[in-house]
Amino acid sequence: MTKNNKIAIVNSSSFGKVFPDHLERLHQLGEVHSFTFDSKIDGKTLAEKLQGFNMIIASVTPFFTQAFFDHKDELKLITRHGIGFNNVDLVAAKKHNTIVSIVPALIERDAVAENNVTNLLTVMRRTNLAFQSVVQDKWEERAQFVGHALGGKTVGVIGIGNIGSRVAEILHYGFRCEVLAYDPNKDKVEIAAFGAKKIELPELLERADVICLCASLTEENYHMLSTEEFAKMKDNVYLSNTARGALVEEEALIHALEIGKVAGFATDVLEVESGRADHPYLKYESVIITPHTSAYTMECLEGMGDKCATDCERISVGLLPNRSVQSNSSYLN
Repeated sequence: MTKNNKIAIVNSSSFGKVFPDHLERLHQLGEVHSFTFDSKIDGKTLAEKLQGFNMIIASVTPFFTQAFFDHKDELKLITRHGIGFNNVDLVAAKKHNTIVSIVPALIERDAVAENNVTNLLTVMRRTNLAFQSVVQDKWEERAQFVGHALGGKTVGVIGIGNIGSRVAEILHYGFRCEVLAYDPNKDKVEIAAFGAKKIELPELLERADVICLCASLTEENYHMLSTEEFAKMKDNVYLSNTARGALVEEEALIHALEIGKVAGFATDVLEVESGRADHPYLKYESVIITPHTSAYTMECLEGMGDKCATDCERISVGLLPNRSVQSNSSYLN
């Protein structure tokens, strides 16, 4: 095992913090440095900042674009501290012989699905506002925090893959919801196994009392919920998003909140992260934002960190990581 590696931990707020042994394992492989970059940093500048590093443990930002790879030929590995890889140009990575790997989907499945429902219930039951009233010594004002039940509602789940399928199970079997699912990549038999019914998106938008976003972000579904889609929804619909912020057009959602079309919105993700206190969503008491923490359980972070450290260890001895989404590399034996 060579110790001549240079490993960059990029924009991860948790790797090595909760489980320091993962960081120690990297130090056995070579030099390790942590970096925090603006999410909008351009590819060429990013490559220059990471000059000499041959392995990267990457978060959801920044974006590793073609321009990045065109200036970064020494890079052997990008291992994602998560299951998404939409911030990596896989074509460019392949061209430059960089392996891209992700954590196994099951590591995040329960954690993210549970948080989708947790955030949804927080908004529907006005839990955050009720808690603040107690902090402000206003217990007697509790009647203003009457919320809505989730049990028995018609819920639309958009994206019925690893996370969405678990959300469907929780809602159907735990809350007795009628679950409608939209996912063009799944057939009705597979979807039915999770307690949901396969339908097309327009019908889901028209019928659902609650909508849970669980889809991967692609070029085709960017801003898939925009003005036209909000117009089709029921009045006073609730939304929860633990997928990607760019699935929702922010201005269209803000308008839907203004006119009461959307009764509440819970999101763990934003189109541009990190979010700040002046984000326009925060004008509305019916919105909660959590800082992309759906995977933040001890169990999930332990599994994610172990996978990233193992990927780096395998690369250092010429082995291909498990769960490589881009595996064409000339230096592997």
